[in-house]
Amino acid sequence: MSYVDGFVLAVPTGNLDAYKAMAEKAAKIWKEHGALEYKECFADDMEDKGFCLTFPAAFQAKPDETVVFAYIVYRSREHRDEVNAKVMADPRLSEDCNSDSMPFDAKRMAYGGFKTVVSF
Repeated sequence: MSYVDGFVLAVPTGNLDAYKAMAEKAAKIWKEHGALEYKECFADDMEDKGFCLTFPAAFQAKPDETVVFAYIVYRSREHRDEVNAKVMADPRLSEDCNSDSMPFDAKRMAYGGFKTVVSF
């Protein structure tokens, strides 16, 4: 079964273009180093339907922020570890990892690795 790294973060809406440019660059780097899929998704349908928390509510997103859901797919956890080691050593990525230049507050980003248990 595949392995997935997942991310959820709040981006100031005025920074979405800068975030998208950063994400497009990151996607190319991850894919070059072996990731199977790389997805970045901007919140669209976040209406409170009353049966669970929305992402903006869970992340306490401000009115001028957009929630981003992102994920990267790998063959396995071992494959993820190999790809991420290459990515973290890639100098193209380090340019964007300076907290002063990021278009969002990385301290408010949630991250985790997930074992896939159902896949169709």
